[in-house]
Amino acid sequence: MQAPLFDPDKPRDRLLAAAARLFRRQGYAVTTVREIGAEVGILSGSLFHHVRSKEEILFAVMERVITAMLADLSAELARAPDTEARLRALIAVELTYLHGPAADATAVLFHEWRALSAERQAVLLDGRSAYFALWDRVLAEAGTPLDPAVLRQFLHGALAWTSFWYRPEGALDLNGLNAQALALLQGAALPLR
Repeated sequence: MQAPLFDPDKPRDRLLAAAARLFRRQGYAVTTVREIGAEVGILSGSLFHHVRSKEEILFAVMERVITAMLADLSAELARAPDTEARLRALIAVELTYLHGPAADATAVLFHEWRALSAERQAVLLDGRSAYFALWDRVLAEAGTPLDPAVLRQFLHGALAWTSFWYRPEGALDLNGLNAQALALLQGAALPLR
């Protein structure tokens, strides 16, 4: 699961990875094109050989995350042999993106959404809708007595919030966090079997 989002052998991908790090660390609004260029060792003017604007960089980072998350979740669900494995896939993909190699870009997607123009937000909403539709389908198939879309919003919000408190180097590893989230989901939102 989760191929690298950015190929270090491609200049544009190195630029996007550097921008994701800076946007996550400093915030999109205060990060300058000059800082992004310096991060990859090029002058800010040369940066525009790869992109037209700082917003285009932000959009490209977010689009890469949404596309990859949708592909990875689709693949994991296709391999899952039963309902519990499909529920585990929902949680594992989300947490892997939040805390794995794509953590910078994923945090940017979750927290810098409003920095995009309405037109670019609309483009990304299609990918997000497809991703959320997979969640809704799995939760409905699991037999939750709750509205699957509402349950998905609760879960998605709780998992996204781990970006503020969870530390992979702490006592609980990512597998343990996945197990805790699955137990919470099974105990609180699904019929006991």
